[in-house]
Amino acid sequence: MKNIFYKLLTVCFACTVLVSCKDAIDIVQEGELNDQTVFKTTSDLEKYLLGSVYTSVDVTNQIKFSSVFTDELKVGPSNTGQDQGLYRYVLTPGDGYATAIWQQNYTNINRVNRLLEAAEKITPAASETATYNNILAEARTLRALAYLNLESYFSPNMADDNTLGVILINRVPAIDEQLPRSKNGDIWALVEADLQYAENNLAPPTSHNFPFFASKTLVNAMRARMYLYRKNYTLAKQYAQSVVTNSGVSLTVSTPVPTGTPGTAAWNTAFYAAAPTNPYRRLWADLNNGENLFTLSRPVSGTGGNIAGIYTTNTTNLSGSPLWTVGLNLFNRLNVPSTTTPQYSLDIRRYAFIDPTSVPAQGVYIIDKYPGKTNAPLRNDVKVFRLSEMYFILAECEAQTPAGYVAAATYIKAVRDARRFNSTAALPVYSSKVDALRDILAERRAELAFEGHRYVDLRRLGAEAGVSIDRNANDDFNPNTPLTLNITDYRFTLPIPSAEILGNPSIQQNPGY
Repeated sequence: MKNIFYKLLTVCFACTVLVSCKDAIDIVQEGELNDQTVFKTTSDLEKYLLGSVYTSVDVTNQIKFSSVFTDELKVGPSNTGQDQGLYRYVLTPGDGYATAIWQQNYTNINRVNRLLEAAEKITPAASETATYNNILAEARTLRALAYLNLESYFSPNMADDNTLGVILINRVPAIDEQLPRSKNGDIWALVEADLQYAENNLAPPTSHNFPFFASKTLVNAMRARMYLYRKNYTLAKQYAQSVVTNSGVSLTVSTPVPTGTPGTAAWNTAFYAAAPTNPYRRLWADLNNGENLFTLSRPVSGTGGNIAGIYTTNTTNLSGSPLWTVGLNLFNRLNVPSTTTPQYSLDIRRYAFIDPTSVPAQGVYIIDKYPGKTNAPLRNDVKVFRLSEMYFILAECEAQTPAGYVAAATYIKAVRDARRFNSTAALPVYSSKVDALRDILAERRAELAFEGHRYVDLRRLGAEAGVSIDRNANDDFNPNTPLTLNITDYRFTLPIPSAEILGNPSIQQNPGY
């Protein structure tokens, strides 16, 4: 099935009869899939899965919103007002990112539901049964991911099954149907059922389709994240450990690095080359899969946007008109000075995430975590799940009791060691749960920067850890911009979009909006 994926991504599926030409905020659009003859065979389902369902999966708006609203960014030298309202904590039901996150995920859910409904009318040949079941399993995995994304932003309390979640829809609704929000427990029940079906029916991955397609590794990684968000630490630990043990993936290491002193011209030429040898840099340049568990493919001539374009205009260097640069307190987390040579960092992330054309004297550090592909300087595959997150999940689970503090510290040290070159990190010492959670949040902030985690991490864990948004006073040229936001503020849950409220009077808005 997957050997045709890259060919399929390079053609415009919006021009085929299988893909609607427009998706709106509504869960369903009139005119889609009216002709029941469109889906006749298992092959038709496969084409729709690859050309419509997979291509509607995207987390770019989540990444951009999380970066702008929290503490990952400093206003860049070419920013003339872009997103500065959101940067200054103006968040309303009309916010474009809240609307886009809602729409993107419900578009994906809608397409999965249409595929599943069409599949009910197809009886596969005996030789196609496994392929047929695998198609449904992949689709249901992606639907579960969409609901996990929605819950992560729009439910006021993901850990309470009785709190309102989002709209639950596992079928193709009538055009004029208006649905209320469901409780979290009902949403999570559907997610669990989808993931269980996927575990039972997904075909084993092959070297050419992992990590770009749904797999049992992805299923367990999603379970680990979901149960962590729900504060079910027993199951979160179980599934994160399963990924670490059984995925066949290891933490991407930071060596070898070029010879010489980091930051010098010769060292930079080698490290930032089009074909670098450093494994961690190669991971972000899409030259190896490294520790990726699930990645959204973005071929040079295929579908999907340019991920680096959310931070810069043309290229990921100073001359590329950067709209946003690395927040100064985040930079301090990435920069681990050597005790013998303090002018360079021992942490590979200092170099892998930041372009050498940065101007430290001005506090301008150019974001280069997505360095682009050949002939596509802003375009990279989008990493959705990585193994390092599983280590953080294990650490957070262990940190719930004093008996687990050493184990939690060991998991954090493992990630830090993988990111150090020419040294190892000290084993953290946690004297309390708060100490442990703060350090875990600090390491998540560094490792998962610009991947869409920070907002969700703060909203679910910030109050318990005594941590909120942490901006530097020099991140914004406007001295009146607040540097933080009270962790109990209502804006740590996104508003239900205005377009949904206006078109669906049965839906309830989140508190504060």
